[in-house]
Amino acid sequence: MGLASLVFCSVGFALPKLPLEKLKMPPGFQISVWAEVPGARSLAQAPDGRIFVGSRAGDEVYVVKDGKTSVLATGLKSPNGVAYRDGKLYVAEISQISEFDVSKNQKLPMKPIRVLPQKFPTDGHHGWKFIRFGPDGKLYVPVGANCNICDPGKEYARIYRIDVNGTSKEEVAQGVRNTVGFDFNPETKTLWFTDNGRDWMGDDKPPCEVNRLTKVGENFGFPYCHGKSLQDPEFKDKPCSQFTPPQVELRAHVSPLGMRFYTGKMFPSEYKNAIILAEHGSWNRSIPQGYRLTLVKMKGDEVQKVEGFIEGWMQPDSIWGRPVDVEVLPDGSMLISDDKAGVIYRLTYKGS
Repeated sequence: MGLASLVFCSVGFALPKLPLEKLKMPPGFQISVWAEVPGARSLAQAPDGRIFVGSRAGDEVYVVKDGKTSVLATGLKSPNGVAYRDGKLYVAEISQISEFDVSKNQKLPMKPIRVLPQKFPTDGHHGWKFIRFGPDGKLYVPVGANCNICDPGKEYARIYRIDVNGTSKEEVAQGVRNTVGFDFNPETKTLWFTDNGRDWMGDDKPPCEVNRLTKVGENFGFPYCHGKSLQDPEFKDKPCSQFTPPQVELRAHVSPLGMRFYTGKMFPSEYKNAIILAEHGSWNRSIPQGYRLTLVKMKGDEVQKVEGFIEGWMQPDSIWGRPVDVEVLPDGSMLISDDKAGVIYRLTYKGS
């Protein structure tokens, strides 16, 4: 069924006035506030135009249609991750995945029709999740390290994939401190993911990362190695040569979260299949950095160039926005969630 089969009750949000003129981006791009969504985090879309939005601090998941925001479900535990498939919405809570039937005629907010049988740790530390379906039809679910730096044990610092119609739960990557965003290369189908570096090694190390999974079971180094070659001072017994290095070393403490390969046709050709990722921004660096979108230009599975794309949420006297996730719409425009400003932006291109 289409969107009209759901009964929407707008919660009455009004679009805020934000200093969008302070955002700097390449010529021809334009950004506007598309919808207000409190604590907007991960994004997912349905073919009929609905956008589903997770949250981390609260207990609600939202749905946006034609700029109107409604509460889809409430009473959830840090429902950061959302993924849509075949009329169902999957919501990642701390320790479980809940399934909602979003195709039937029913009032909002709704209740889940079931909780998937696969279980995850209950730890709140790095417990919020980003989820996404892969080309194999499996749902990919990360479990972050339950610490800043430690030997996390067998359940943590990993990425799993599960069968939402069965009970399988397979580990596909380990040594991943905390990924809150990933996507699959549209050309090669490989999994690429951001990873947040540890704290308390100084302002300029370790680097945050963008990684590529080439085979099931790869180890990306946590807690022993950060970036391509930085040994952790507390874990020195395994050299970096034993682990898969990142494809991109980002600046320290920028907190890279959501990322997508740009598959639309609105932006110039140089953006085709490039990675656009959100740097949520540092929380404990003496001079903050991040708070921007970053562009990673690609050729197949090879990184060609890394550069800033949109900046200006951080100003000398204030930080007024923190980008979290991005989502490419069918018309080629892009949505950007911001959990600090509580909005979703729409990015378009109208240059020649």
